Amino acid sequence: MKTISSRDNPLYKELKHLATSSQARRKSGRTLLDGVHLCQAYRQHLGEPQLCIVSESSAQHHEVAPMVARCLAAGTQTICMPDALYHALSQVEHGVGLMFIVATPSPEFPAQLSHCSVVLDNLQDPGNLGSILRSAAAAGIKNVFCSIGTAFAWSPKVMRAGMGAHFLLNIFENVNLHSLLASATIPVLATSSHTSQTIYQVDLNQPVVWLFGHEGQGVADDLMAMATHTVTIPQRPEIESLNVAASAAICFFEQVRQSQ
Repeated sequence: MKTISSRDNPLYKELKHLATSSQARRKSGRTLLDGVHLCQAYRQHLGEPQLCIVSESSAQHHEVAPMVARCLAAGTQTICMPDALYHALSQVEHGVGLMFIVATPSPEFPAQLSHCSVVLDNLQDPGNLGSILRSAAAAGIKNVFCSIGTAFAWSPKVMRAGMGAHFLLNIFENVNLHSLLASATIPVLATSSHTSQTIYQVDLNQPVVWLFGHEGQGVADDLMAMATHTVTIPQRPEIESLNVAASAAICFFEQVRQSQ
């Protein structure tokens, strides 16, 4: 296991850039998994990382030590560094000091929209995006399509909110949603407060596409026009609307309920 003890180390500088720059992560096609849970989930579903990083104080931790040993046995480059250097890379406060560097998954883009999917138009909040990914994975949905302007799905904040859901999904970013929705061979559903049909009245015992939009502005009008169905979630009139992540969860699990 290699040790890095200086901030001037070239590899450390590269890792610091990767940790602090979304542009660097996009350009390099790599991302950071920060914490034991995300690292365990990645290994369970996708295999070994490119690089394993551990803080000195966590090297003998009962959850970390076996994972580090497995990385070393697999020939994965493994680095130990002082806590101060590690914490400059990590965005997790009071977490266990384990981090993986992995290649950002790049699934094959489907020829047409024919499987149960989630389409996100300009969703900007990382927490909302991560929550939607987590709910989608829990509901058995596989494909998530994100427009240009949607938060970077592989950013540390989205990863933490997703709690490992990323590794069960095919996530596509910077997608032209007009072309995508035009290829749909299954119903496209969007939530709206300007419709009378509730989520509980529509037939969800079939594959559908769920279309959700910006937290404040909702789905763009031109994309909304491409929805085959608009549905509403019944709620008290005193509340203008639900949070988009809450709305998505209700929709996904009503589909699960109808399909059982």
